[in-house]
Amino acid sequence: MFFIFGLMKDKLKVYLDTTIFSFLQALDSPEKMADTLIFWEDLMAMKYQVFTSDVAIREINKCHEPKRSFMLDKLKELSPTVLETETNVEELAMEFVKLGILKEKSIDDCQHIATALLEKCNIIVSWNFQHIVNYKTIEGVQIISVTRGFDHIDIFCPSSLIGGNDD
Repeated sequence: MFFIFGLMKDKLKVYLDTTIFSFLQALDSPEKMADTLIFWEDLMAMKYQVFTSDVAIREINKCHEPKRSFMLDKLKELSPTVLETETNVEELAMEFVKLGILKEKSIDDCQHIATALLEKCNIIVSWNFQHIVNYKTIEGVQIISVTRGFDHIDIFCPSSLIGGNDD
């Protein structure tokens, strides 16, 4: 990815975890919901190459109705590339656990990160501050990226990706 005076050569590849779909309808968190809706407009305008995974779909399917149907409808509306969890994803996810970046009870979060790394996404977008969008995880991901020869990946919440455009 090359940036020249603010112009991108290619669209950024963004990976969405389950929280992005969830916060599209989060009346108990109006500020996060508002930022997610603004970010969603950018996604729908195809400003990014959008990815998610079967992990996100599995997590969505565990939600209660009517939230589950709402999130599945939004997933269908966006039509992201849905990546399948394969052995290499599971192995990399377990490496996060072995290195103490996250605990085994957070294996789904590890799989989100591993999937995005293996797909060479530029950004993971999440509202999960406890397990994904936090210093310890971000530093751990960067260490694994460097030591394993993966491309650099950033981890942001939607608020970090909206605004700032003079377009």
